[in-house]
Amino acid sequence: MQIIRYAGMAHGKKTVSHIAVLRSIAILSDPASQYFRISSQSSSRPFNAWISTRNYLASPFAALHVVLLCLGALFLVLPYAVLAETTAPEQPAVQTFDILPNTMEEALKGFAQQAGVRIFFDAGEVKGLMSQGLQGKFTVEAGLTRLLAETGLEASPRSDGYAVKKTPGPLPPASAAPPGGITVLPSLVVSASRGRDYTVAESVTATRTNTLLRDVPQAITVVTQDLIKDQGMLSMADVVRYVPGVQMAQGEGNTDAPIFRGNQSTANFYVDGIRDDVEYFRDLYNIERVETLKGPNGMIFGRGGSGGVINRVAKKAGWDPIRSFSFQAGSFDTKRLLMDVGQGINEVAAFRLNAMYENSGSYRHGVHIKRHGINPTLTLKPTDRTNIVMGGEYFKDARTADRGIPSFMGRPIHTGVSTFFGDPRRSHADTTVLSLYSIIEHAFDNGLQFRNRTRYAVYDKFYQNIYPSEVTNDGTMVDLGAYNNSTKRSNVFNQSDFTYRVDTGPLEHRLLAGIEVGEQITSNLRKTGYFNNDVFSGTDHPDDPEDDVVFSSVSVPVVNPRTADPVTFRLDPTGASNHVVTNILGFYIQDQLKWSKFQAVLGLRYDDFQVKFHNNRTGDDLKQTNGLLSPRAGLIFKPIEPVSIYWNYSLAYVPRAGDQLNALEPTNDALAPERFINLELGAKWDIRPNLALTAAAYRLDRTNVAIPDPLNPVRLLLVSGQRSEGIELGVSGRITSAWGLMGGYAYQDSRVTRNQGENGTAGAILAQVPHHTFSLWNRYDLTSWLGFAVGVIHRSNMFASVDNTVVLPSYTRVDAAMYTKFDRRLRFQVNVENILNTHYFLSASNNNNISPGSPVAIRGMMTLDF
Repeated sequence: MQIIRYAGMAHGKKTVSHIAVLRSIAILSDPASQYFRISSQSSSRPFNAWISTRNYLASPFAALHVVLLCLGALFLVLPYAVLAETTAPEQPAVQTFDILPNTMEEALKGFAQQAGVRIFFDAGEVKGLMSQGLQGKFTVEAGLTRLLAETGLEASPRSDGYAVKKTPGPLPPASAAPPGGITVLPSLVVSASRGRDYTVAESVTATRTNTLLRDVPQAITVVTQDLIKDQGMLSMADVVRYVPGVQMAQGEGNTDAPIFRGNQSTANFYVDGIRDDVEYFRDLYNIERVETLKGPNGMIFGRGGSGGVINRVAKKAGWDPIRSFSFQAGSFDTKRLLMDVGQGINEVAAFRLNAMYENSGSYRHGVHIKRHGINPTLTLKPTDRTNIVMGGEYFKDARTADRGIPSFMGRPIHTGVSTFFGDPRRSHADTTVLSLYSIIEHAFDNGLQFRNRTRYAVYDKFYQNIYPSEVTNDGTMVDLGAYNNSTKRSNVFNQSDFTYRVDTGPLEHRLLAGIEVGEQITSNLRKTGYFNNDVFSGTDHPDDPEDDVVFSSVSVPVVNPRTADPVTFRLDPTGASNHVVTNILGFYIQDQLKWSKFQAVLGLRYDDFQVKFHNNRTGDDLKQTNGLLSPRAGLIFKPIEPVSIYWNYSLAYVPRAGDQLNALEPTNDALAPERFINLELGAKWDIRPNLALTAAAYRLDRTNVAIPDPLNPVRLLLVSGQRSEGIELGVSGRITSAWGLMGGYAYQDSRVTRNQGENGTAGAILAQVPHHTFSLWNRYDLTSWLGFAVGVIHRSNMFASVDNTVVLPSYTRVDAAMYTKFDRRLRFQVNVENILNTHYFLSASNNNNISPGSPVAIRGMMTLDF
């Protein structure tokens, strides 16, 4: 299959004197896709080194790893072995098409791939046009005619395929012809405008197949690249502001810590569908879009994901030239540089390079951030049926670890928004991430498709903080505590998926079968800070010692809450020194069925999850093996094609080792994992291909919660301990060609259902879960070169912790932006955050670590494209 585009335009007229073969374009993802999204994971060389250094071949996983490595190697060379395959096999008179709504250019690419024909078109004529897609059984010619219906385009057959052109308008009357008998052709005017895209039509993440978002029985919010740019987003906290049902906790000033439907996690992060679970602050410089999936889905993601997951879709190399440089500067000494360059090397290979550097201050005294990253990618298309993407990233983030301010009398203490409690010079968080990744996709002649993804990543994380604790009864003095923590982890994951389409009578099946193999090796060391040569004199509280007892502290005045007292960090009974090896083996199957106006998504996954835990401090060795069975069932009713009404059941597990694999103890190693069960009813309506409405109502139960037996305190009981219920509404897309918007509303009621001691009493509201949140972002373009935007964010009251003694007041914040385009190469935008200078509190870690929100902040960004 080959797509050929006309050379271009000259003075508003189409130049047809020659035809340029720009490149062969193959779409080798699921047949429902109009464009392929290649995610990626590491090369086989570090994978082999990883296996050999750990004698992993001696385990039962060895054979599976060898098979997967052989498959990876096979498909690296497979393209050259299948060059003899025909690129245009003979097609039946009638065939099934599944083209999803998208831009017309991508729809034509999808049609060419599914039909096995060559399509010729001028990219300038189809730019800005949208397609409603094509589903059903058609001949090639009838299908192409249907695809182009009401678009102003028509297809005409040629000896080597089909040519798509604009439908010619009426010729001018003969009397209008100029002297000399020369006929003037009508001018070609393309008035459609693509605008800013705040919505996407499909995703691979939620089902492992290219599926329309409206046909996924689960609440999903996608923050697109255009929205990231328009708002000048810098962090994951910026992203979730416009995701209903998700908030970002403080994360002790050293990590992203989202709260999904009442469940906080620092590990539920993925890159292109593969786990990225170390605690650190993630950047957006190399990200195409961010997908937030709400509700547990162990069938797709395996362990974790108690309330949902965040998946970042990375930018990848393509053949369209990219030359983009951006500089951002503004309030609080913000300085940030971005680079995105790439192009095709030849018809087989393309490269792309994303890079970033930032050196910024903060509205908080003494707080700084310095980070940089580089991410090269290479895409190979050795045949029309094979895609290979390889890449690597080096990312370093160094910042001040800011734990915020304490509370007094049930509210955040009254102090300046910039006041730092502790010592910023000795509070810092440093993270280094090195990752290699690859993805291999191949489409066989018989319709079977194969996708293999591998990711190898090494993380080195250290943070240290001097943080506020209790305030005295008279509100004049505050205690400060200290500790540091080091985590080193290596992750390697390999996923292999096979998909196939088959019809059985009236039922259409899209079948998926796959396997995931992984190993995580973690070493962590936590030391307690001792001021002025203090000695240990407390009780061991290993779960979270600083919340229970401050073993060594220093008191400072609230009006001047800094300390310069000497502090030493020592490993004591409250600390941790562990080495953990985690092995994961997962098998999964799924069937996406269609019949009449109904669809179903049925899936089942089994994970063998094994943890070997060595306590370096005590010498204890613990081992836990869990067999995790994760079903998923979703039913979809489609009264009309753009509307889906769905019901969904799904669950996920969190083993006793916890999110960060460091919580296994002799008291819990024999306990079953916690289980999170989600029931959801929702509706999705694609009003147009670029405007979507969503609604969801859910109930999420947390079970197998360990609590002390009231009749035998040394015995633990597993109970259903928490319930979250709520409603989420979302809107994204374009109202008109000039007006785009993104927003949502969430109502949440999340409570403890059984007495759990320090973890809450029955009826307590979960920490940092407001009853109401609302957000709405609007951008309106007055002209092709001038636009404005305004955003509103509202959050009702919420408690800082589950004891419900400290309240963070409600707030409403207004943001604004202006955009101007000087020419086709140079753009400039100004973003104003909190334009009304509202005083508010953004998030918390506990009752005495509360983060004030930023006062008014202005940032400008200049972008040069060439």
